[in-house]
Amino acid sequence: GPRPDFVVSEPPPTTGAAVRIACVARRVPYVYYCADIVSDAAALAGVPGLVVRAVAGLESFALRGARRVIAVSDGVARRARDLGARDVVVVPNGVRVPDAVAAGTPEGFPACDGPVFVYAGTVAQWLAPEVFVDAFERARSRLGDARLVFVGQGSGWDALADRSRGVARVEMIPAVSAEEADRWMARATATLASLRPGGYDYAYPTKILASLAQGTPVIYAGPGQAASDVRDAGLGVACSLDASQVAEAMVAFASDAVTWAGAEGVRAWVRAHRSVDASSQAAAAVVCSAL
Repeated sequence: GPRPDFVVSEPPPTTGAAVRIACVARRVPYVYYCADIVSDAAALAGVPGLVVRAVAGLESFALRGARRVIAVSDGVARRARDLGARDVVVVPNGVRVPDAVAAGTPEGFPACDGPVFVYAGTVAQWLAPEVFVDAFERARSRLGDARLVFVGQGSGWDALADRSRGVARVEMIPAVSAEEADRWMARATATLASLRPGGYDYAYPTKILASLAQGTPVIYAGPGQAASDVRDAGLGVACSLDASQVAEAMVAFASDAVTWAGAEGVRAWVRAHRSVDASSQAAAAVVCSAL
């Protein structure tokens, strides 16, 4: 095709490596959108070391050739520099904040008198979603007619289903459309997100932002910037990746004992700090600066 002014590439590293080769051949600059560090995620997921090293090599190759790198967090930026990126700009992820929360009841939403806790999104080993099953089992006698619902898919889905089997009032719903996921989050008492401490502490589960955009608070179990945001801005409850602490957070929501910013308050926070409009403008400025 016609020679472009610049190219924007994103993970996986195989794509980035191919883009670098093509752009060198055509003398076109490219910007690498570093949404995560794939080699770190692979290592935490237990992928064989040889594969992790190969992925890291491709990732470094892609990052070193980019004129600019857009990283989604300070932690991702730090790791990108470790892998050889030269000019890194942090632009946090943004989400769409609708004018109004999603209306209607999603198909399969529990008809119960107690709280409904919803985990919506990717299920993977490095996210440790099983902590919510353990917590729900511990707290069930204090939660009334509560439900724990997982809506999603991912590499850890089957293992999570095995862990949930035999635990009463835990439901698993296969992946749904984005619009339907919004309805699940909008109707939930609180949504759930987690991150296993270790080599991927700098990740920021975007399911947190999607939930807040629907006016629903979150229980976040894990480290990093997400914990600080939830705690400091009154976005729900932040705790360690510990079943006992998560259980107490669930009980607090069930008894209406959680102090948070309210539905409009959390929507306003996302709009001001993590909206897709703000992020897109900042990312576009970085791309244009590469010319």
